Amino acid sequence: MSALARYFHSQGKSVSGYDKTRTELTTLLENEGIDIHYEDWGNEVLNHVPRVGTVVVFTPAVPASFGELNAFQQEGYQVIKRAKALGIISEAFETFAVAGTHGKTTTSSILAHVLNQTSDKVNAFIGGIASNYNSNCIINKDSTRVVVEADEFDRSFLQLYPDNTIVTSMDADHLDIYGDGDHLTQSFNEFINQTKSYGVILVNSKIDLQQFELADNIRINTYGVDGHTDWRLHALKYSEGKFYFDIISRSEIYRNIEFGLPGQHNAENATAVFALCMEVGVLEADIREAFKTFKGVKRRFDFKVRKDDMVVIDDYAHHPTEIDAFLRSVKKLYPERKITAVFQPHLFSRTRDFMAGFAESLALADELYLLPIYPARELPIEGITSEVLLEEVNMYDKFMSTKDSIVEDLKKGEHEVICIIGAGDIDTTVQPITNAFE
Repeated sequence: MSALARYFHSQGKSVSGYDKTRTELTTLLENEGIDIHYEDWGNEVLNHVPRVGTVVVFTPAVPASFGELNAFQQEGYQVIKRAKALGIISEAFETFAVAGTHGKTTTSSILAHVLNQTSDKVNAFIGGIASNYNSNCIINKDSTRVVVEADEFDRSFLQLYPDNTIVTSMDADHLDIYGDGDHLTQSFNEFINQTKSYGVILVNSKIDLQQFELADNIRINTYGVDGHTDWRLHALKYSEGKFYFDIISRSEIYRNIEFGLPGQHNAENATAVFALCMEVGVLEADIREAFKTFKGVKRRFDFKVRKDDMVVIDDYAHHPTEIDAFLRSVKKLYPERKITAVFQPHLFSRTRDFMAGFAESLALADELYLLPIYPARELPIEGITSEVLLEEVNMYDKFMSTKDSIVEDLKKGEHEVICIIGAGDIDTTVQPITNAFE
C-alpha cells in the first residue's frame, strides 16, 4: 500500500490515507508529504475527500467493518483493491512478477536491484523496504520495465498478466482465504498460465509441476538445489564475511558468485534472479556486480547489532517454513552461540492452522519469548492463544512477554544472538531492543 502511495505521489496526485498503527514507515510517508491519520473517521471522512476525481484504494487487511471503507462504498466513490490498482499500473510496462508463499519480497528486491543497474533501469513495487533504496518503491519515469511482488493473499496476483514470472514457493498458507491447499494450487496454476506466451517462467524445483494444468504455450524453467533443475545452486560457502556459490545451467557453470545475504534460502532466491536475468539478456557481469552491492531488505535477515559478543537480527518470518529456514541459517552462522527468539504470531487462523509447525520451528532456538497474537483483520478464535502455542514448544527456557515489557524481560537474561521474528507490529520493538543491546 505504501509503495502505491509513493507511486501516485510521484505522479503529482494528492495522496492521503489511514493506517492502524503509526510506524517508522508511516512517519517516512508523512515526511514525504502524504497525509495519514490513525483513527477510523467513519462517515466524517467524506468531508475530507471529494467524490469527483478520487480513487479509493484499499487492502484486504482492512476488516469489512471498517467505517471509512463502508462510507466510501455507500456513497458511490470509485473503490478498488490494492491488487487491482497494481494490475492497472503494470499494464503499461514489461512486467516481472515474483510470486510465492515465502521469499517473494527478497527475490523481487534482488531482481529490482539487478535490473536497476542496467541501462534500461526499472520501476518496482516491493512488499518490504529495500535497503539499497530505503524504500519499497523504485521509480524511473523513462523505464519501460516494472518488478511487482505478486501476492497470493486474497488471490490478488490474479490481477496481473506478467511478461516474466518467478514462483519461489507454494506451501499451504492463507487457509482462511483458500480453505485448503488444493485451492491455493489452483490459484498459482491460474497465475502461471497468465504469463505471456513469450515470457520466461522460473519455478522452484521443490514445487511439483505435475499438479499444474499448464497451457500448451507455457514453458517452465526450474531452479533450486536439486540435481535435475535447469538452474542449480551449488557449493554454497561462507568465507571472510562473504557468501559465495556456483550456479550450474543446462550448458554452463557460473563459479564463485558473491552475494551479500546469508542462508541457503536467500541463495536460492538469488539463483532465480540470476537465471531470469540471463534468460532475458542481462549481462552476466552486470548481475554479478549487482549481487555484490545488494544490501538486503529491512526485516529480512536484517542485522541490527553485529558485534563480537552480541548480535540482534530482525526478520519478517511468520510461517513455520520461514521460521525454520531463518533459524537454521542463524544457527549455521553462529553454531556455538545461544539463540534467543522473540516471536509474535500473526493471525489467529494461521496460528490455529499451523500450531504444530510453529512449535517445531520455534524449538530450533535455545530460548523463546512469545508475544500475544497480532490479530490484523481477525477476531479472536476460542482456544487459540500464544499461551497455548508456548505450551506446545518443546523447550525449557520459554516465556510469555509483551511489546511493552520485552526489553526489560530480555535484560533479565544473558543473550548472545537475539532474533526478533514476526509480521505484525513487533517491528515497533526492534529499535528499543536494538538500543538496549547495541
